[in-house]
Amino acid sequence: MSLPHAILTALLEKPSSGLELTRRFDKSIGFFWSATHQQIYRELGRLETSGLIRALPQTGPVRGQKKEYEVLPEGRAELARWTAAGDDPKTVREPLLLRLRAAAVVGTAGLDAELHRHLALHRAQLADYRAIERRDFPPGEGDAANPLQHAVLRAGIGLEAFWAQWLTETLATLPSDRTDGGPPGGPARGPARGPAEGAAEALGPS
Repeated sequence: MSLPHAILTALLEKPSSGLELTRRFDKSIGFFWSATHQQIYRELGRLETSGLIRALPQTGPVRGQKKEYEVLPEGRAELARWTAAGDDPKTVREPLLLRLRAAAVVGTAGLDAELHRHLALHRAQLADYRAIERRDFPPGEGDAANPLQHAVLRAGIGLEAFWAQWLTETLATLPSDRTDGGPPGGPARGPARGPAEGAAEALGPS
């Protein structure tokens, strides 16, 4: 996904000013595609120059009035083209997973606190998503009005639930009596090779 298409989507949902767009990104769209205020304003200018959006006519004094934008037919056509285009899944690049791989070599000192911090963050985000679901898609009312919006929200709920469960399980496997990569009292070394070697090598160095 790209920022221009995120902005076109937001403006088709509701014509907005730059300030309103940044607030909507902070509260909703930013959950799955983040952008700074400067990036949003810069992209609005590019989209307007490209003829994909336009500023709505202002009915009052120009001074102090927020400029609102709407999507032109060319912008809708571009968003429809992009929506139908193919796109391969993106490879996960999560620094925490690399830290765990490194801890298997150098030891787990300090890792417990970092995993607990991530767990708290994911639990908080999961609670926010579930609160939004209860508000916007109450039980028993279904999601007939916005099934695709609910699908995006359910994806977020599923991802946060996965991370919370995975972190809880990983914390339970951390060694409690040593902080290096080797046996107590001995030199640090890599983990013993065993039946799980094949699975580990799938994520190992080439």
